[in-house]
Amino acid sequence: MSRSSRLCANTRVKMEVDRLHFHEMGLDDRLLKALADLGWSHPTLIQEKAIPLALEGKDLLARARTGSGKTAAYAVPLIQRILTSKQTVREQQIRALVLVPTKELGQQVQTMIRQLTAYCGRDVRVADISGKADLSAQKPILMEKPDIVVSTPSRVQAHINAQNLQLHSSLEMLVIDEADLLFSFGFEADIKSLLCHLPKIYQAFLMSATLNDDVQALKELVLHNPVTLKLQGSQLPDSSQLQQYSIKCEEEDKFLLIYTLLKLGLVRGKTLIFVGEVNRCYRLKLFLEQFSIPACVLNSELPVHSRCHIIAQFNQGFYNYIIATDEQGLENPAGSSQKTREGGKKKKYSGKSGKGKDREYGVSRGIDFHNVSNVINFDFPTSVDSYIHRVGRTARADKPGTALSFISHTELPTFTEVENALTGDTECVLKPYGFKMEEIEGFRYRCRDAMRSVTKQAVKEARLKEIKQELLNSEKLKTYFEDNPRDLQLLRHDKDLHPAVIKPHMKNVPDYLIPDALKSLVNPLKQRRKRRFKASGVMLSSFKHKNFKGKNPLKSFRYTKKKRGEKKAGKS
Repeated sequence: MSRSSRLCANTRVKMEVDRLHFHEMGLDDRLLKALADLGWSHPTLIQEKAIPLALEGKDLLARARTGSGKTAAYAVPLIQRILTSKQTVREQQIRALVLVPTKELGQQVQTMIRQLTAYCGRDVRVADISGKADLSAQKPILMEKPDIVVSTPSRVQAHINAQNLQLHSSLEMLVIDEADLLFSFGFEADIKSLLCHLPKIYQAFLMSATLNDDVQALKELVLHNPVTLKLQGSQLPDSSQLQQYSIKCEEEDKFLLIYTLLKLGLVRGKTLIFVGEVNRCYRLKLFLEQFSIPACVLNSELPVHSRCHIIAQFNQGFYNYIIATDEQGLENPAGSSQKTREGGKKKKYSGKSGKGKDREYGVSRGIDFHNVSNVINFDFPTSVDSYIHRVGRTARADKPGTALSFISHTELPTFTEVENALTGDTECVLKPYGFKMEEIEGFRYRCRDAMRSVTKQAVKEARLKEIKQELLNSEKLKTYFEDNPRDLQLLRHDKDLHPAVIKPHMKNVPDYLIPDALKSLVNPLKQRRKRRFKASGVMLSSFKHKNFKGKNPLKSFRYTKKKRGEKKAGKS
């Protein structure tokens, strides 16, 4: 080993020794046990720096990249301070408020806090009121005065106006998660109104992946002499952990490339595919279904419970591919939340861009999709921040990941902007994806055939089908259907008028179409015959199994031909 290698190794060991561990932070034993159950042997950098400062009672403005453990960085001190407070004051009160921009993130924060309070759930209770339930339905939850309330700003304000929630006398801690997103989601008025209902003295944390003008404005409104933590210079992991590629291709080539990558298994592992619009979301889903590639859809038109259910199923491994829209970033890019060059005024998201869309929807921001190996930007994001948060869904918590972006000629200006923002001093972060499109020309006619089946009417039918399914699954409509069974019967038997026609032969890939360069990596026909699985993933039993030996009647049956003399004797 060279002298420089020994020096680097010694430095790494010294850094590990110098790092602060959870048990050295003065945390409650029940909290330490929950952390051990989660498998967290040592804190991340943001947790190591933020938790001790928060326990000292200081206000924090923390910037750390996505997937760095920001949620636990504020959740641990919240729980510890509540446990300490309850040793002297046993009165049940709402002591902490966590504001999040989206309902999905609200449910995720609640889940994380419940995991951390696994051994002190009676002493520290948490409630998520960011869902779309009626205010009257959530009133009993708030009357029990949970210690921690998680919600979007608009929902908190609605409960304050309905006199379901009072914070001015009991609140001790305020957390604003994904702070750089709140103003661009149109929550500025709600936050300013909400601050009037808070006590004069409270501890506050602002957590963000970027520090833009909106975060600075929030800092002035909420924080008092804060400690600012800027822990990572880079907003994304380095190239040793996250590989970022781009390929220039036009509209038809995008569909051709995504088909080739998924069908031939060139992209392996769980994958998030981002598109720009809800219609394209369903169009891509129907296109992939033509080749028997299952994928689920995630967009702002789905109810919040369905979206959270889809995310949970993806995390559990039921799906490998999610096609998600990133509409907030498209309708109101991060650039538009900052001051424009012309008038110096800020453009805010109005929420009127589409009927039925949930303005508190967000997939690319804050949501922790588990074990995502790849992110594919089928449609390139419209801003640098949007790109960072999309790609930040992979390569989380020291796990490797890959990001691939499809770039059309209309998306080149934004691509150049992102490339310039992410390029380091030595090399370009976004490397060209060395894929020879001419090698897969043989698949083009199949893709065109599939795209002809995915008509506008078929996309419309697919969207209607999901609406029908949501109606059938709706808890609120259960009593209505009980009183009107005829309506339920009609809804169940209502068939699509113009569904996308799926041709059975399209699911197979003939060997002669596979490029010679890929034949060593791919042989889908042979792979299909290796094992037979049920839909649940359990392998089907076979007659060849040792427990069934000799019990197959086709193999155990023996026929012995009678002799001619025996037949005559029988007749006589």
